[in-house]
Amino acid sequence: MTERATLLADDEHDRRLSANVHPADYHNPEPAARYDLVVLGAGTAGLVTAAGAAGLGAKVALVERHLMGGDCLNVGCVPSKAVIRASRAVADLARASTLGVSATADGNVDFAAVMARVRRIRADLSRNDSAERFRGLGVDVFFGEGRFIGPYTGEVGGRPLRFRRAVVATGARAEAPSIAGLAEAGYLTNETVFSLTEQPRRFAVIGAGPIGCELAQAFRRLGSEVILFDVLPRILGHEDPDAAAIIARVLERDGVHLALGTEIHGVERAEGGRTLHFTIHGRRDRVTVDEVLIGAGRAPNVEGIGLEAAGVDFDRKRGVVVDDRLRTTNARIFAAGDVCLETKFTHTADFAARTVIQNALFLGRKRFSKLTIPWCTYTQPEVAHVGLHEQEAAARGTAVDTFVRPFADVDRAVIDGEEEGFVKIHVRKGGDRILGATIVAEHAGDLVSEITLAMTAGIGLGKLASVIHPYPTRAEAIRQLGDAYNRTRLTPSAKRLLSAWLRWSR
Repeated sequence: MTERATLLADDEHDRRLSANVHPADYHNPEPAARYDLVVLGAGTAGLVTAAGAAGLGAKVALVERHLMGGDCLNVGCVPSKAVIRASRAVADLARASTLGVSATADGNVDFAAVMARVRRIRADLSRNDSAERFRGLGVDVFFGEGRFIGPYTGEVGGRPLRFRRAVVATGARAEAPSIAGLAEAGYLTNETVFSLTEQPRRFAVIGAGPIGCELAQAFRRLGSEVILFDVLPRILGHEDPDAAAIIARVLERDGVHLALGTEIHGVERAEGGRTLHFTIHGRRDRVTVDEVLIGAGRAPNVEGIGLEAAGVDFDRKRGVVVDDRLRTTNARIFAAGDVCLETKFTHTADFAARTVIQNALFLGRKRFSKLTIPWCTYTQPEVAHVGLHEQEAAARGTAVDTFVRPFADVDRAVIDGEEEGFVKIHVRKGGDRILGATIVAEHAGDLVSEITLAMTAGIGLGKLASVIHPYPTRAEAIRQLGDAYNRTRLTPSAKRLLSAWLRWSR
């Protein structure tokens, strides 16, 4: 019988979650004499690898030390988007009067109910990642501390797991910055914040990347006073500067206090909370809050899994070393997901796992670098991106033409009162091959898939002008940029010829 995984909010929903993804009465199976594939880690990368390989007829062992589903289900995508959805309902209520609607609700937030819904949804979705489901797929599921004990053998609970191939999919964890007194004062990460049942009145977020911006906005809309810190002079440092500027304005309008270009010197326990000491714009300051959330920094889970014994090279900051086929320095062992990839997204882990299945089981030569990977930050409005930013193209010496369509010029956005944002598409200079795009909009994460498809299929921007979009939709902005590109092909000479033809044809 395995030890039940500890959950911080031990209510009916988390007990149901645990029953699916780490059952208290679970007994590990008798290991097979040899497995075609042993997978360490049952997050997205591990689950996709195990299910896909088993579906192809491989004998698969899946080892998880904590909760199946990994970060995405338990402490990442699922709970964070549920909190964000509740916060958007509050924002919709607040802006109803701009649409001519008098809101009848008082707008008060029942924070405990919001978080209970988060845990209920997480428990509902956990069936998809459950031990029962994967056993039904033919996977031998093991709970416990899995590790390699040699180049061809792993173990869990003292039982050997011999393999032809193996996959390291142990993911990553939140990592706190080195700030004096932070550990002693206590802090939250994405791994603990969703277990809150009482709303913090004053809330500090350290790190203005995607996680920090999403949760700063959400907690502010739910009623917390929020201060968002970052050492950089702007938020979303890896995004398009124009996109980041829009989100900064929205956060400030929502009431989030931005403390950018800030150095935090220390944190200490104070009466009623925690006091942060920092320097901003050359002056010393301090603020006392109830909770501190660390919204930046991830460390790969490479310790304690026997990588040395397996002959697998790794770096404690960058993770497991892999080639473009996701093969480690042990040719029989591959890696996928956050433990080895720079882009730490659920969908990236999913498609990395598909690459591993092909290369590990079928001696394939599929290259991870050939994937076109979009991403999205789920603030409101959202920021979605795929391919190169303009500054990345310049750094590579690639000249681009950039086409921009503000949503203030798109009928549907105007109708909805959601004009902030744009679609920006970069094409190779002199042609229409799409190299990258950024969208700032409601549901930008949905809109970017059309551009991702075009890039994957080699469809140029000019061709998108011929794709009929329903009117009125925000996606029309993409077609309109196709029209804008095609107009650039109408040279002065072509215009003169067309004018002459029209005069003659009269």
